[in-house]
Amino acid sequence: MSRPPFPPFNAETAVQKVRLAEDAWNTQDPEKVSLAYTPDSHWRNRSDFILGREEIVTFLTRKWQREQEYRLIKELWAFRDNRIAVRFAYEWRDVSGQWFRSHGNENWEFDENGLMRYRAASINDQPISAASRLFHWSETRRPDNHPGLSALGL
Repeated sequence: MSRPPFPPFNAETAVQKVRLAEDAWNTQDPEKVSLAYTPDSHWRNRSDFILGREEIVTFLTRKWQREQEYRLIKELWAFRDNRIAVRFAYEWRDVSGQWFRSHGNENWEFDENGLMRYRAASINDQPISAASRLFHWSETRRPDNHPGLSALGL
């Protein structure tokens, strides 16, 4: 199994890899998302340590049950060889209707087939009002004309 683009990354392929990851996560389909990772992928997500696709699916299923109306934007921060650093923000609401904007950074490492074998994510949640939301799109994919993080001042 492979997932282009493949390392070593250049500016164009790194941006492409980030957008493909954003698009996949915005589907909120744990099975689909898990296929971008090696079968033995290692994750640190906040204080959770996750190993392999089965645990990824379990984790993401739980995440998206809690984080409703999830909308994510990722932006390339840096890259080299088979590694990419990303900053991101996503908006979501909990079951009580409280909105949040979660900000974070991720470090990614890929195998030669373009599958992510390591992911470390640090994330902070900020309560926001519904009127403060900035991520407004109805499709599962962020429209190409929707501003990214830098354009939104995030």
